[in-house]
Order: sequence, then C-alpha cells, then structure tokens
Amino acid sequence: MLLLIGSFLALMLLGVPVAISMATSSLAYIVFYGVAPDIIAAQRLIAGVESFPLLAVPFFILAGNLMNVAGVTGRIYSFAVALVGWMKGGLAQVNIIGSVVFSGMSGTALADAAGIGTIEIKAMKDHGYPVEAAVGVTAASATLGPIFPPSLPFVIYGMMANVSIGALFMAGIVPGVVMTVLMMVTVAVFAFIKRWGSDTPFNIRNLFGASLEVVVVMMVPLGIYLLTLIGLSLNFAVGIALIALIAADWYFDFSAVMALMTPVILIGGMTMGWFTPTEAAVAAVLWSLFLGLVRYRTMTFKSLAKATMDTVETTASVLFIVAAASVFAWLLTVSQTAQLLSTAITGLTDSKWVFLILVNLLMLFVGCFLDTIAAITILVPILLPLVLQFDIDPVHFGLIMTLNLMIGLLHPPLGMVLFVLSRVAKLSVERTTMAILPWLVPLFIALIIITFIPAVTLWLPTEMGLIR
Repeated sequence: MLLLIGSFLALMLLGVPVAISMATSSLAYIVFYGVAPDIIAAQRLIAGVESFPLLAVPFFILAGNLMNVAGVTGRIYSFAVALVGWMKGGLAQVNIIGSVVFSGMSGTALADAAGIGTIEIKAMKDHGYPVEAAVGVTAASATLGPIFPPSLPFVIYGMMANVSIGALFMAGIVPGVVMTVLMMVTVAVFAFIKRWGSDTPFNIRNLFGASLEVVVVMMVPLGIYLLTLIGLSLNFAVGIALIALIAADWYFDFSAVMALMTPVILIGGMTMGWFTPTEAAVAAVLWSLFLGLVRYRTMTFKSLAKATMDTVETTASVLFIVAAASVFAWLLTVSQTAQLLSTAITGLTDSKWVFLILVNLLMLFVGCFLDTIAAITILVPILLPLVLQFDIDPVHFGLIMTLNLMIGLLHPPLGMVLFVLSRVAKLSVERTTMAILPWLVPLFIALIIITFIPAVTLWLPTEMGLIR
C-alpha cells in the first residue's frame, strides 16, 4: 500500500499528470510484488472504459461544445439579463441564472466556466465590477453544472457504484435549486454591503418577455399531458407540442426558448422512458445541431469540426483518467486498503453522521489534489461498502461526493476551474484563489444542508419511483 500510494503521490508532486502517475505507480506495484501477470494491467485498463454508460461522456461534452460554437451561450446570457439584470448586483445574478440554464446542456463545470463564464466576466468588468467579484461568482456558479442534470460526474459515479444514473440526475434538481437560492442571497448581501446597483433599467416589457419564454417552455410538458388525456398517443402528442413550439419560436422570435428546451427534452425523455441517460446525451447533441444549423444558423462546418476535435481531446483525457484509475482502484482493493480504512473508521465511530463528517473532510482534501473523475473512480470502490454499512443511500452519497469534488475544482494545486478562470480573467492564480474564497460560504452551507438533510436529495427521485 505504501509503495502504491507513495509512488503516486511522489509523481504528483513532481508534476506528472494524474493519469500517468496512477498508471505508473500501478505498474510498479504489479511488477514489484507480482500480484498478477503484467497482462492484467492492460485488461484492467480496457475494462475501465468498456462500459455502456461511459458512452454518455463524449456526447455530453460534444453537446456543451456545440452550444458554445452555436452562439447559444449569448442567447442564454441575454435571457438572464432580461430576467434578473434589473436587480441589485444584476450581472452577478445574471451570472448565476445563466449557469443554471447552461448546466442543463453541458453537465460539466469546466464547460460552464470556459463558455458562458467568459461572457459573464467580460460583461461584469465592463460594467465596473471588480474583476475579483466577477471571477468569484463565476467560479461558484460553475459548480452548478454537475449538480443539475445532465452531469458527467453522475455518469461516472453511477457506473462505479452501480446506481441508476436517472435517479442521480433527478436527485440533483432540488439540491441545485437550493444552491442557486443560496448564491443569489449571497449576491444580494454583497450588493448591499458594496452598494452594487442594477445593471439594466427595470423594463416590464423585457421582464414579461423573459417570463413568457419560461411559461412557453413549461407549457410544452403540460400540453403533452393534456393531449394524452383526450386520447392521443404519447408520441403523437409530443409531435404536436414540438411543432407548436417551433412555430411559436419562429413567429415571436424568442431569444432563448429553444435553448431552454434542452433540459426539458433530456429530463422529460428520461422520465417518460424514451431513452436512457446515455441515449439522452445523443439527444442533446442532435438538439444542439438543430439549434446551430437550422434554428439560429450560427454554426459553420469549420466551427463544427473544431467542436468535434475539442471533444475528442477532452474525451481522450477523461477516459485515460478513468482507465488508469480503474487499475489503481483495483490494486487498492487487492492491497486491502479498503478493509484497513473500513476497520479504522468503524473503530472511530458507529454514527453515520460522524462518518459523513469524516468523509466530507476527506473528499474536500482529495478534491484539491485529484481530478474529479479520478477521485470518483478511486474512492467509490473504497467508500461504498462503508456507505452501505452505515445505511446511507448511495444516491444521497453520490450528491455529497460530487459537491465536495466540485468545491475542490476551485482550489489549488489542481483546481481546473481555478486555472480556467485565472486565464480568462488574466489574474494570477493567487489572486484568483483569494477572489473565490468568499464565495465558498454558500457552497459550504449547501454541502451541510445536502449532507445532513437527505430528503433534499432523495425526495424527488423517490416521488418519481426511481428509488425506494
């Protein structure tokens, strides 16, 4: 165990990439101790990525990239400005609402920070906000991406823990709303203390227009339900509703109705059983192509090719981490690390609440040093037996783990959101870190609520019959 973990940490300290560090330390352990033939390492690498749910990864990444190149992010931003830009600290509130909407398309914090976050930081700076405030609220709101469905960390966790990905997606909605409210309250407090004003004049027409777009989107599932009540088949009702939506969008020239439909299509499709979460990722890509090539006509074949190549690059890095982490996690099991940890924790406490506090501290620490995907792949096989032993619902634990690791993305030395925003805002990593610190308060409050009030996470999937 010391050789495996020690060599991994040593390579990390030397600046070797996470995936290569895990693969090298795993190979060294196999060769030195002869626990298995060398070919086992290759077989475990392949087995780590040979999973149907993992097909969702490249498609959700591609959907987020396509939304960026299609100019959908700009429309979402305009919609958010019309909806909440008139409030005190308006553009900071816009930042949060924009992230909520965009998270229903990308499923990753990095896509949120690099996509709509770029627009938001520039707009806040242009309106006189301190660059630190712009970076802080953008970083905090970017963590919403993997909490609201769809979510790439949920896909990886569901695969590793053998938990319904659909249940995880539904479980993220109420915690996501709680986080959104806490962040908006934080902005209101900052606006009061720092005397931030509104950034757009209150315009009842713009507010009505933005509210109307939300109503139109919500009318789609209601219309489908009413059409089925009068005897129409579900598929026919959906067809009529979508045709009516497209006609209304073209006639009234809504700015973001079609973009707002993305999470409705994904969640509605999974709820109605039309497609699995993996197939939902393909649906997200098809909808993105429709918006970019047909509705908005802002996507060119050059931008499409660039989005595709960016997706290939990101997917390759993610799956390399998953493959290397699967070997590393297997060796941790072989070396009885999981059993040692289990014995140590159960020796400390028999309370599940104390256990959750200890695990939160562990994951907050790990999240600062490990990539999210690697951390999930390594920690789930070790912690899941303990989670079940303490009678904690695996879906509830998945939300706790994901939020902890999202907070880790905001910290050095390996916080990827931190580095992305540092580059976007042209700030040093040190200044970016200090700018983010005050915005960790609502995230930690949300973490406490989600950890100690399981109903916040489990109510919706239970009501929908996804878990018992």
